[in-house]
Amino acid sequence: MGRTSDAKVRLMDAVLELIWTGSYGTTTIDQICEKAGVKKGSFYYFFESKSHLAAAAFDESWKVNRGKLDGIFSATLPPLDRLRRYCDYAYQFQSEIRGKYGKVLGCPQVSLGCEVCTQEDVLQQKIKQILEQKRKYIESAVRDAHAAGDIDAPDAEAKSKMIMAYYEGVLTQARIQNDVEALKDAYLGVFAILGVRVCSIATAPAAKVQQPA
Repeated sequence: MGRTSDAKVRLMDAVLELIWTGSYGTTTIDQICEKAGVKKGSFYYFFESKSHLAAAAFDESWKVNRGKLDGIFSATLPPLDRLRRYCDYAYQFQSEIRGKYGKVLGCPQVSLGCEVCTQEDVLQQKIKQILEQKRKYIESAVRDAHAAGDIDAPDAEAKSKMIMAYYEGVLTQARIQNDVEALKDAYLGVFAILGVRVCSIATAPAAKVQQPA
């Protein structure tokens, strides 16, 4: 079975990388096991199917990413700074990803969601859940910016949905074009949606992010 202490983790790491750098449909259980260094019998000891493995892997990955977003969207920072830092985070992270894999990979949840949304209910629900939780961070920043008088956005939920659609769209374009520079000034679009005059904003530096294992 391999070491039970880390076989499950290695399977989750393997499926995330294979799906993100390739696709869910072309990734086989044999490939996952080979990359993880785990026997096929061990796979079925831990997971019922590939979709259940992928859902578990995305769930665990989200726990790590949520900690990063807690820092980026810290209530100790001005709300518009939080949104700028969020965009800067994407540019830095995707630059590191391009350095590792030779290409821009975009948002893993959106990439997978577009592929499986009509086929895999388990994964569809997990992706929807994660994306909604990500949107909530944006909504909180928009709500706080409105309360501070920085913007006029009484419907923070509606604005956050617009920003999320724009942000994920830019990430998708960066993946399609394999061009990380498409993300460099993504915050300008976010601020435009909110009616912010960019020249009046002084922002904190982007948080340093770590390359996932």
